[in-house]
Amino acid sequence: MQVETIMTTRVVTVEMDDRLSVIKEIFEQANFRHLLVIEEGQIIGIISDRDLLQALSPYLDSAAEQSRDTETLNRRAHQIMTRDPVTVSSHQTLAYAARLMLDKKVSCLPVLDQGQLVGVLSWKDLLKAALEGGSL
Repeated sequence: MQVETIMTTRVVTVEMDDRLSVIKEIFEQANFRHLLVIEEGQIIGIISDRDLLQALSPYLDSAAEQSRDTETLNRRAHQIMTRDPVTVSSHQTLAYAARLMLDKKVSCLPVLDQGQLVGVLSWKDLLKAALEGGSL
């Protein structure tokens, strides 16, 4: 089975200079854990929900919140993103993609065809496919 059969094609992207407040809002409203960072139509980074949590003050939206805490929301995507993310082609096998994720210790792979973003493959996609295929 190939990556294209199970990858998520609804991909949300942000730009390098988007503020963390925008990224936080996207994560709060959506049911996914990774945002891809693009510049001039090319993927240049990835931000996980964990990256965002590490970058924001733990005092946001609490009684102890101060102005320095809210200032963390003004940081930019390029300041917290992982640069040069590991990618995979939609025509690669799921076994190849799973091995790549394990070897590189990543939880998702942007899917590119001829340099263009066409989807994203997460460990959840792989696990769901394994369960549906009856191989577990």
